[in-house]
Amino acid sequence: MSILVNENNKVLVQGITGREGMARARLMMDYGTQVVAGVTPGKGNQTVLDVPVFDTVQEAAENTEVDTSVIFVPAPLVRNAALEAIDAGLKLLVIVPDRVPIYDVLEIAKAAELNGARFVGPNTLGLLSVDRAVLGMMGGRAKTAKEWFKKGNVGVTSRSGGITSSIAYYLSRSGIGLSSIVHVGGDAIVGTPHPEVVKLFQHDADTNAVVMFGEIGTTQEEQVADLIESGQFTKPLIAFIGGKAAKSGTRFSHAGAIVEGNRGTHESKVRRLREVGAHIVENFDDIPKVTAGVLANLK
Repeated sequence: MSILVNENNKVLVQGITGREGMARARLMMDYGTQVVAGVTPGKGNQTVLDVPVFDTVQEAAENTEVDTSVIFVPAPLVRNAALEAIDAGLKLLVIVPDRVPIYDVLEIAKAAELNGARFVGPNTLGLLSVDRAVLGMMGGRAKTAKEWFKKGNVGVTSRSGGITSSIAYYLSRSGIGLSSIVHVGGDAIVGTPHPEVVKLFQHDADTNAVVMFGEIGTTQEEQVADLIESGQFTKPLIAFIGGKAAKSGTRFSHAGAIVEGNRGTHESKVRRLREVGAHIVENFDDIPKVTAGVLANLK
């Protein structure tokens, strides 16, 4: 099993004729993802990487079998692209661009909820199920992703793109294999935050434990603690929270990582996660060691 994506997803790339869209379509295809269509308004009736390009998502849906969209368009155009994909019946969207206006994200979220769809991002590298499929730009190149990320039973969820890859790489290098890797996105509002990801891992038979990279700002990590406390997430959680030195009003790395008063602080997140029995890692380099110890106790 895996979460969110596997080799059966039929993927549409919105913005496939652009530089990023084309490069990342190649990455996804080389890794084994089924990219079956692309969309760029005004550039239909051509092919990119032997993938047919259509003018609209609806046209692509009528002529191919698509259920997933990865969006590589400029931030001001994301709202229309995402709503078009949801209206066409696609059930999973990965919104890669950053700086998407917050009200646009809220509108996308409402449309997704009404139509039974889910989106990851915005401001995300995407997600990867090891040896099965990748959506977005995780790993940079397929060869790198195949070399870096080894198959196993640990899930990774992270609010930082670079840290997502780093955690997965260092776990794999230390002999700890991975099930699925998710970069939830660095913005304050994202479609599939940490709590939603860990719930998906809870029901994944291939995931025995989860490593979470959290940051200051938002209440995502506290919500994960609530899930543990209520018994909705019962697998071991290894957590590292970035931004320990940040003071009120400080932004740490991402738009969604900002301390406001006593909300979203490093201290509050660590305290709450400790209360419910999560394994807190104080030093980033210790993540593989702590994870290995947790896994050993499961045997």
